[in-house]
Amino acid sequence: MTEEGREKVIAYLDKMQDIDDLDMIIALGMAKEGFDWPFAEYALTIGYRNSLTEVVQIIGRVTRDSSNKTHAQFTNLLAQPDAQDDEVQYAINNVMKAITSSLLMEQVLAPVYRFKPKDSEEQKSNGVNIYIKGLAAPSSERSKQIIEQDLNDLKASILQDSTIQAAIATGADAKIINKQIIPRIISTIYPDLNNVESEEVRQHLIADMVLKTSEHDSDNRNIIKMADKFINIDDLGIDLIDSINPFQRAYEILSKDIDSTTLRLIQSTFDSKRKDFTEAEILELYPLIKKFKAENGRNPEKTSHDELEQRLAFGLARIIELKRERNG
Repeated sequence: MTEEGREKVIAYLDKMQDIDDLDMIIALGMAKEGFDWPFAEYALTIGYRNSLTEVVQIIGRVTRDSSNKTHAQFTNLLAQPDAQDDEVQYAINNVMKAITSSLLMEQVLAPVYRFKPKDSEEQKSNGVNIYIKGLAAPSSERSKQIIEQDLNDLKASILQDSTIQAAIATGADAKIINKQIIPRIISTIYPDLNNVESEEVRQHLIADMVLKTSEHDSDNRNIIKMADKFINIDDLGIDLIDSINPFQRAYEILSKDIDSTTLRLIQSTFDSKRKDFTEAEILELYPLIKKFKAENGRNPEKTSHDELEQRLAFGLARIIELKRERNG
């Protein structure tokens, strides 16, 4: 569309008074650059967006208040990666980018919660304020500022991390995601935080992500479904929240909406990278390996059915390999 044509469309939209004045707009770029059509209730995009900002702008076109709607919908049509495609890795990366963008949009558009430590049974959650047993309150202005202002940006960084995308694609254990991968990302983004502050941010982040993907019971708003568990919101504890994969919904999308051949292709692609460790990851795993041996009287085993133990075992093997290389 030319600049003149775009101006004509915008001028027409400005003059519209009735919902029947227009049924549909096919917008090549205009939807992300700006137009005002409050009656719009359905946005359909085809292909991959260049950035999350574009998605936010497009969704914003159909989330304007208008008397004709109580529901707005956004659909993104994506091409599934083909195992015969020479650029399969590129296609898989795009699929994961689209899924993680959708997850972030869900987080950004969800209701805002304020999480507080639960010190007594008299403290009851009331919609906005959620009391959680064992939750660490921010101990510094820095951790408080991140928790109150930066969680969405932190979520964006986490969802763009290749290790997180691999964890989503393979349905990784919650312990690995919540206790290993996310703490590493937090420490990378906020190197100024000490261990206590990092843990405070981590707990509030996980609580926010898990609660925003939970579902309230239609008959009793105090009952929520987190993953496959039904919980009274007043019984929430940080240990329970830590046991839940905050990206479970993304894995369900992959499992249900992508055919089995493509799903296996995606999983095998990421599985091949699961035994690769960065130096930072090795440093994180080492104390966990020592703790495991102290508690169990043996080294972690690669053949274990516990995914965390498997990861520790492969991490230990990599540490031994690195020591051997350095010693010649």
